[in-house]
Amino acid sequence: MLSVLAHRTYRHLFAAQVIALIGTGMLTVALGLLAFRLAGAEAGAVLGTALAIKMAAYVLVAPVANAFTGQLPRRAFLVATDLVRAGVALILPFVDQVWQVYVLVFVLQSCSAAFTPTFQATIPDILPDESEYTRALSLSRLAYDLENLLSPTLAALLLTVINFHWLFGGTVVGFLCSAALIVSVALPSPTPSERRSGISDRTTRGLRIYLATPRLRGLLALNLAVSAAGAMVIVNTVVIVQAILQRPQNDVAVALGLFGGGSMLAALLLPRVLDRLPDRTVMIPAAAVLGVVLLAFAVTTWGGAIGWPMLLSVWLVLGIGYSAVQTPTGRLLRRSAAREDRPAVFAAQFALSHAAWLLTYPLAGWLGARAGMPTALATLGVVSLGAVAAAARLWPASDPDLVEHMHADLDPDHPHLQADCGQRHAHAFVIDDLHQRWPAHRPG
Repeated sequence: MLSVLAHRTYRHLFAAQVIALIGTGMLTVALGLLAFRLAGAEAGAVLGTALAIKMAAYVLVAPVANAFTGQLPRRAFLVATDLVRAGVALILPFVDQVWQVYVLVFVLQSCSAAFTPTFQATIPDILPDESEYTRALSLSRLAYDLENLLSPTLAALLLTVINFHWLFGGTVVGFLCSAALIVSVALPSPTPSERRSGISDRTTRGLRIYLATPRLRGLLALNLAVSAAGAMVIVNTVVIVQAILQRPQNDVAVALGLFGGGSMLAALLLPRVLDRLPDRTVMIPAAAVLGVVLLAFAVTTWGGAIGWPMLLSVWLVLGIGYSAVQTPTGRLLRRSAAREDRPAVFAAQFALSHAAWLLTYPLAGWLGARAGMPTALATLGVVSLGAVAAAARLWPASDPDLVEHMHADLDPDHPHLQADCGQRHAHAFVIDDLHQRWPAHRPG
């Protein structure tokens, strides 16, 4: 897996990602402490609102930002968003009103909503080989999991010697280092299509390609399956561990660590698995495991106590299934878009996947608080399995790259027909200006 780091450009980008993630993790801890300073016992409500603002920014800003980023050099744009995020982190320690936190969080997360899809769409351009790109995706998944494990630990160690305000300084340093690493390499910038001149067209293009592509419609359903399981873990772990099991705070980290460890284990194994199996064969069964495990855990705990060893085992399996669905996502997006459309499609995935989290976060929290954990587990398990059934239906089992199709509306002298030998031909098919509908399935 580490062989992909031999590519200098990717190595610098990966380092930028890791450093920025560590800074973001420390920012999360610092925000919690800042909320407590400003709101006391109402800190939970402040953080919940900040989380909702984060998700809303991701859903609303990513497609709009992409409409403009296609016109800008990628390197300059990525560096600019890092610098703005560093500026916001620098200001946060000095705020004294809750509404100021909300405004700054929206600005910061809007920059993240613009940065992340553009960053993700750059990787397949610098690693065109499928095998190398798969390993890069696994490394990226590991980086996210390590951030979840290491950033809180690092923050806790720093808080033993410094005030929490200095954690914001660590975040600033992280974003500045990320910007410096991006500046140190040359990045490819795709040329926008000449026909794509309007802001409205550029804003909606990624969503239109996404929703017109069968495998991506399946991925949309899988996003819901993953978010249902992930929301249960992220929202309710602290409640299960401390309120139900009456265990110490450290055990919250242990439970979340098992989830992250399962995710890392899957990320380490997936490159070899994906060398042998198609993405669909891995992703749909893995998503089904999420729903089945949630339902089985619900049945086990109904009318009885939730056991600590069982919780750890379930969270470990959920982490494995979570990563097995998440990691191959970039491969699907790369297969499903022309090079110049990749940023738009990655932005669409970013927005749509976070829309799923925007639904499941409050669902997990409300059900856990009002109906009890077994009901929350069962409901989210049903949501996950329903989403898997939809994905299996939307994403055909036969999903070749080369698709035979016909261009009855093109002149026989059109360059596309001349290049591909006639009105009926086959090539790697994606939705674009010449191919606006997916061909009907032709059996045999």
